[in-house]
Amino acid sequence: MHVADPVTVVIDPLEAHLLRAETLRVGLVVPVSGVLGLLGPCAINCAMLGAAEVNAAGGVLGRPVELVLVDGGRRPAEVAREVAGLVRAGVVQAVVGTHASDVRVAVERSLSGSAPFVYTPPYEGGARKPGVYFLGEPASLQVGPGLDWLVEHRRARRWFLLGNDYVWPRLVHASARRHLRARSATIVGERLVPSGTTAMDALIEELAAVRPDAVLLNLIGSDLVTFNRAFAASGLRCARLCGALEEHGLLAIGGDTTGELYAAMGYFGSLSTDANLGLGERYARMFGPDAPSLNGHGHGCYEGVLMLAALAGRAGTLVVPAVEAVADGVTVTTGRGRLTLRDRHVLQRVYVGRADGLDFSLVTSA
Repeated sequence: MHVADPVTVVIDPLEAHLLRAETLRVGLVVPVSGVLGLLGPCAINCAMLGAAEVNAAGGVLGRPVELVLVDGGRRPAEVAREVAGLVRAGVVQAVVGTHASDVRVAVERSLSGSAPFVYTPPYEGGARKPGVYFLGEPASLQVGPGLDWLVEHRRARRWFLLGNDYVWPRLVHASARRHLRARSATIVGERLVPSGTTAMDALIEELAAVRPDAVLLNLIGSDLVTFNRAFAASGLRCARLCGALEEHGLLAIGGDTTGELYAAMGYFGSLSTDANLGLGERYARMFGPDAPSLNGHGHGCYEGVLMLAALAGRAGTLVVPAVEAVADGVTVTTGRGRLTLRDRHVLQRVYVGRADGLDFSLVTSA
């Protein structure tokens, strides 16, 4: 696969093995298939924009960056095996990933600190392996502002927790349970379903039976889209707070005008900061007015490429022990402002957006 512009290229793993590299190659692990496949186009674009900007500033360690695309939408073991093979063969020297946490855990184990790995989406928190750097919001911080806002402004006292059955939703739900109980709210039901679930009737019936004031939705990708379509068709009305809904997912749902659909993310394309307005202009200039809309998951790939370049620039190498030694304090500026690594992750503002047609209006942040 070739996606090219004058300063950076995305190639597939087979080509990367066959072609001589005078570049510094970064494994770009994003889903282009499966439940999260809708994230791929914007994520690839944003990574390309980040690489183009890094290359225009001189590249990484004096070499231009080239991105090697790995489909992160497959089974975790399959993705991890491919990434580790690319690193062992010297085909890629570092990894940036936007994909599900079960894939991340498998990739972490397979790398075992053999190459830096910048992981960009919201994640569940917890222990961190050497050489892994987190740019997204941990579960303990991501949904709290949205829960608080709905409790205070929508009188949401009775909650139902619904997510996919893997590590990130489980730990987001555990954090949400503690948070809601501290607010004297009640959890009236909880359900975890396999990824790829398409039959939503039973879930809709369960919600109708318990009649919550709000649902915390930690479904991902096409499952989140399918559920929200079924919910809208059912005629049920209650607030829905999503931990993984961004602009592409909202478009796939068909938009929402109920005033009851919310998302908690560290970035929305509608942020009105000078940094984000400038990013939007550069993105449109590079990919055209019909390119996939900027969104949290895509923007994370832009951040990941910039952070990897900054880590290598400070360390003077991509050897993990040397990068680890200097990682604290490394800073980049992105659409959401300045990001600084502390203990190998960043603390940044979380925004709560309310769906307003095909876009989000920001209602609060913390």
